Amino acid sequence: MGRRAGAKWALISPFDQPAGPDPAGPDPAGRQLVGFELVRVSVPLRRPWATASGSFSERDSLLVRAVVSLRDTNGDRQVMEGWGECGALPGPTYSSEYTAAATEVSERYLVPWLLRARVTRAAEVWPALSGARGHHMAKAAFEAALLDVELRASGQSMADYFSARSAGTQPARAAVTAGVAVGLANDTHELLDEVGEYVGYGYKRVKLKISPERDAQAVSAVRKAWPDLVLFADANGSYQTLSPTEATERLSALDDFGLACLEQPLGADDLRGHAQLVRRLRTPICLDETLTSYNAVVTALDTRACSVVNIKAGRLGGYLAAVRVHDLCASRQVPVWCGGMVETGIARAANVALAALPGFCLPGDLSATGRFFETDLTSPLPLRHDGTIAVPRGPGIGVVVDQEAVRLHCTWRYWWPAR
Repeated sequence: MGRRAGAKWALISPFDQPAGPDPAGPDPAGRQLVGFELVRVSVPLRRPWATASGSFSERDSLLVRAVVSLRDTNGDRQVMEGWGECGALPGPTYSSEYTAAATEVSERYLVPWLLRARVTRAAEVWPALSGARGHHMAKAAFEAALLDVELRASGQSMADYFSARSAGTQPARAAVTAGVAVGLANDTHELLDEVGEYVGYGYKRVKLKISPERDAQAVSAVRKAWPDLVLFADANGSYQTLSPTEATERLSALDDFGLACLEQPLGADDLRGHAQLVRRLRTPICLDETLTSYNAVVTALDTRACSVVNIKAGRLGGYLAAVRVHDLCASRQVPVWCGGMVETGIARAANVALAALPGFCLPGDLSATGRFFETDLTSPLPLRHDGTIAVPRGPGIGVVVDQEAVRLHCTWRYWWPAR
């Protein structure tokens, strides 16, 4: 397998690779894996992103490009590509996964195993990678890239695919309510200025990052300024440093502000503590970092550790798992919303498609193109006048990847051909 060898660029065009013989098996399209490309990008943020667990000013992200050869309706071969984005943050602050580690494990293990298995479909990714523990976000990026290929080849949008795969009977929505997350501000004046900017754009939902040092005063100020705004608060586990009594007392002060939910106040492994908060607070408790798999969601619901679920496809291991969690929560009448990881338009478009499922009854982290980046990596996802984002209806993720923007922000890339 190719390694970096100190080079910024090490790219072999997949379109120069021979298609080779058709794989065995009942595949009318004669799909054959051509290869994978890993692309590391660094995209500057409009303003630094700060939470209780850290901050960054550039989105260091790992992209996956999957390339598959298949026969069209005329029997001719064509090569198609799809894109996925790893949600891991630049540092191990949200979870143990981070961009450099995702790149390393993909190079050394995930790509070789996927090439050996000659995967061509999204559903084949997890079985092929069953020997690798963890690294859900990295695995999810490969699944998303292959799903994008499949759907582009069939002419189906990701939203329609999710709707067809879901156990529900309602079609995907045409648009989803946009939402914006606001990081920790230096002071209340700065916070109000930033929230006011987004409300002025037309956002109807705002999620505030909070910590024990910056909670009730910040939430109170925003609520006073915008009484009708749909408001979330996200602690990213920062109240785990307090005793149970102290955490309950501080968080109960938020009950008077009409929050739609309070997200992940305690540590990721503290189901008991969250269950106690569910009983003691009026504000609905939402879990995020805790929910790392379908089974983890089942356990959290069974133990009543939350009454709202944040669905993040990368954290769960991919969009196929995310649809299953959506269906589970819908069957139990548990509200869900779609979380974000400061992604570029590649993952953002897929998230909007996911949030078009009917069970997503709360606005998610689904902001428009330009919220985080001056220059995004895809065609735009604009905010409409009614505070919504239209669900992409083109094949696959439904947006066009801007190859020039990828090249501009690329810090490293490598192509692995299937042999």
